Amino acid sequence: MSIHPILQMIGRPEADVAGQNAGTRSPMLEALLADTVLANDNVPTLVARTRPHAPVQFALKRAMDVGGAFAGLIVLAPILLLIAIMIRLESKGPVFFRQLRTGRNEVPFEILKFRSMYVEQCDHAGVRLTVDGDPRVTRMGRFLRKTSLDEIPQLWNVVVGHMSLVGPRPHVPDMVAGGMNYADLVRGYENRHLVRPGLTGLAQSRGLRGPTTDSDTAIRRILSDVEYIRTFSILLDIRILVRTIINELRGGTGS
Repeated sequence: MSIHPILQMIGRPEADVAGQNAGTRSPMLEALLADTVLANDNVPTLVARTRPHAPVQFALKRAMDVGGAFAGLIVLAPILLLIAIMIRLESKGPVFFRQLRTGRNEVPFEILKFRSMYVEQCDHAGVRLTVDGDPRVTRMGRFLRKTSLDEIPQLWNVVVGHMSLVGPRPHVPDMVAGGMNYADLVRGYENRHLVRPGLTGLAQSRGLRGPTTDSDTAIRRILSDVEYIRTFSILLDIRILVRTIINELRGGTGS
C-alpha cells in the first residue's frame, strides 16, 4: 500500500512529494495522525508525546547508555586503534572528524566520527550530501561507512551525555531533505529533538538511512522518530539495538 497521500498530509504543503510507492504503512501511522494538532492554516502537525512512566524509563535508559558505551569503548579499543592507524596510513590529517549536530532541546553539540573523507574535502557544514562513489571519500572511508564503523567514536558522545545508544539520529543544523530544509518539509520536525539523539534509532533499524534526497523516505524517517518517542520503553531500545546489530552483520546498511 502506498503511503503517498498520508505523507502529503504530514508534509508541508509547499513540499514536492514524489508520487511513488514508499512501502507498507506503519502500524503506528494512524495513531500518529490521530494525535496531531491543527496549525493556524489547518494543516496537520506531528506531535510527540511520551508515556506517563517515561521519566523512570529514561533514567534507566541513561544508566544503560553509560554502562553500554563504556563497555563498548573498552571492548572495541583494539579495533579503534587499528582503524586509527589505517586512516593515518592512507591519508594525511586527523583521525577524527568533528561536526556540529542538533541535540536534545535543539542544543547543538559536536559529534565525533572517524574521518572518512580526504581532509581538504571534508564538509563540516554537512550541506553537501554524500552519494555513491563520492570522490571525497577515501578507500578506508568507504569501508567504514559501509560497515558503520565510522560511527563508533560516538560512544564517547553517549558517555558525556550528548547522545544515547538509541534515539533519532542527530542532524546537522538546517538539514536538507527532498531538496529543501527538513523543517520546511515536515511539520512537527522539531519534535524529534525532545530526546537525546542516538547512535541508531527506529528509522535506521527499519533501513531508513542514507541520502535524504527522496521526500517520501525523508518523511517516513521523521514518522519513525516520532513513533519512537511516543512508544519509548527500555524493551523497545533493546529491540532496536538487536535489530541494528543483525542488519550490520548481514552486510551493513551504511553508505
